[in-house]
Amino acid sequence: MFYIVLLIFFGLLFLVAEIVLLPGVSIGALLSMICYGSSIYLAFHDHSNLTGILVIAIILLLSIIATVFSLRAKTWQRFSLRQELDSSSMPSPETELHAGDRGVTISRLSPMGKIKINEKIYEAKSQDIYIDPRCEIEVVGFENFSVIVKKIN
Repeated sequence: MFYIVLLIFFGLLFLVAEIVLLPGVSIGALLSMICYGSSIYLAFHDHSNLTGILVIAIILLLSIIATVFSLRAKTWQRFSLRQELDSSSMPSPETELHAGDRGVTISRLSPMGKIKINEKIYEAKSQDIYIDPRCEIEVVGFENFSVIVKKIN
């Protein structure tokens, strides 16, 4: 009788693991079925038919209880992240800059590089030519998160 109870316990353990930890993998479900089948076989083989039917009823009842308990929202909350993300992507340069603003290149724009306007660094794209570092530039537009600039002659 000890082995039957032990197999039922491991069957429940594998069932809960399948539902909560390994959904869709089916390893837990397969091991659970093996444990349940072995306990039912032992109950019918080593004991009476009544014991076998009682073991089937106990397995069904415990499996339903374990499934309902595992699928409750509070059970899932224990495994879920509780951290809130309140960050955002970098702001669009269009909110801080306007066409006509002037600055200086930090790196060579060939055609992309870094510029500095109002003590802030932005990713920039040269309108049509390469622009060397420390050259004065002017904002002419925006493309995605890049600033389009031209060299001031």
